[in-house]
Amino acid sequence: MNPSTFDLEAAAKTIRTWLGEADRVLITAGAGLSAAAGYDYGDEVRFQELFPALHRLGLRSRYLVGVALPPALRWGYWAVHIDDIRFSPDPNPLYQRLSSLVGHKDHWVMTSNVDALFARNGFAPDRIFTPQGDYGRYQCTTPCIPTTWDSRTLIAQLLAAYDPATGAVTAPLPGCPNCGGEVEINVRIGPEFVDAPYLPAGRRLHDWLGTATADTRLLILEFGAGFNTPGVIRRPGEHLTRHISHSRLVRVNPTHPETPADLAGRALPVPVGADHLLDALTVPHPAPDPTVAP
Repeated sequence: MNPSTFDLEAAAKTIRTWLGEADRVLITAGAGLSAAAGYDYGDEVRFQELFPALHRLGLRSRYLVGVALPPALRWGYWAVHIDDIRFSPDPNPLYQRLSSLVGHKDHWVMTSNVDALFARNGFAPDRIFTPQGDYGRYQCTTPCIPTTWDSRTLIAQLLAAYDPATGAVTAPLPGCPNCGGEVEINVRIGPEFVDAPYLPAGRRLHDWLGTATADTRLLILEFGAGFNTPGVIRRPGEHLTRHISHSRLVRVNPTHPETPADLAGRALPVPVGADHLLDALTVPHPAPDPTVAP
């Protein structure tokens, strides 16, 4: 697909029609949606503002910050990063516009994002499945027990001990409330990931999809899901579109909008960012001119 010849207004018209015809909507989202909302992990300017010490060490974006940092630097990074993206009290206009777009349609959300931006901006928390975890939780690294704990207090304590000049946490590092061992943020990195908090929502989503009848018209709106973890968002959306007779897929992705050939007619690739599509979908149509005869 050539983005330069893409007709965004025509795509928006099709999506409005599909949304109006849908009985149910499944919103699926990857990192591209939060990037469009202002949380771009590749933003070098924002990285330098938040992490001057790490920038001086040669790091240039959040994508490049790995677990190889020394513990005091790693927890300093986590504290600032999570406070910025997970616990900011400010509403996010893009997510709120998406919530308004879906309105009162019967809908669910499935996202690989761990920033809770859906739940914080108008979407029902009990209808959001986050299989990759949540920055709002932490766990034992081992783990000694399959339990997670709220990270809000932990992040506040780390920020109080954070030195911006060095990028490090100066207080004792956090430990497991159960065994006293090392802890980590509850996001899916390896087999130690504790997924217990997310399984009930996954089962409810599975049941919701399972109650679709042969006549149910399901619209899948996929935003910013590329190939970092295609088995979490991208491939399941294609699978559902194939196996639910009256389903349709809208794939919104400025770099990887391609849809499978076998879904032609039921899948719409949209090679723009979510912000541009929502602009096109929410631009009000001009009111009729009363001086012009119909």
